[in-house]
Amino acid sequence: MGLNVSNLTIARGGIKVLEGLNLSLAAGQALVLRGPNGVGKTTLLRTIAGLQPPLEGDITADPETMVYAGHADGLKPTLTVEENLHFWASVFATSNIDAAIEAFQLDALRTRPAGALSAGQKRRLGLARLLVTGRPIWILDEPTVSLDVDAVKMFAETVRRHLGQGGSALIATHIDLGLPDAQILDVGPYRARAMDPDDFDEAFL
Repeated sequence: MGLNVSNLTIARGGIKVLEGLNLSLAAGQALVLRGPNGVGKTTLLRTIAGLQPPLEGDITADPETMVYAGHADGLKPTLTVEENLHFWASVFATSNIDAAIEAFQLDALRTRPAGALSAGQKRRLGLARLLVTGRPIWILDEPTVSLDVDAVKMFAETVRRHLGQGGSALIATHIDLGLPDAQILDVGPYRARAMDPDDFDEAFL
């Protein structure tokens, strides 16, 4: 089952940011969100992932097929790299972490506490969590933040492999990841109209 979004209106802090948005994501497909900072890409991804409700519209997808990776890496600093991945594998009822270790070249860091990693290493570990979830729809918000050029290549290759295995990815990024046949959606045209002053108080009721 894929992901379909129809006539979606979303808000941040009680104020509409995007409205009338439609998108669809099928198996093997990547969709890249573009738009200026502050336009509502993060709010859109969080809404699709089920972390906040939409104001209007429909999101059709099995929640058990989606996994969200936002700005936080979701790591326990006192646990080692290996222990962090085992923790997330247990959350998603999976067991194999070897593919995640290999994809992001974490083998030499297996026994290092996450709190002792560099920012780029923490990001690699945070993204490696995707591979232990077993979920086909990846929802990713600026995933390449803190990654160097080589790590961006690791990530892009991981996404390509995921797509090749029938997975899909919805990604907010300004980086060209070289993904085959990736579609681009500029969310700028869906920016909500400016709120009328008479409606301002209603946004917080």
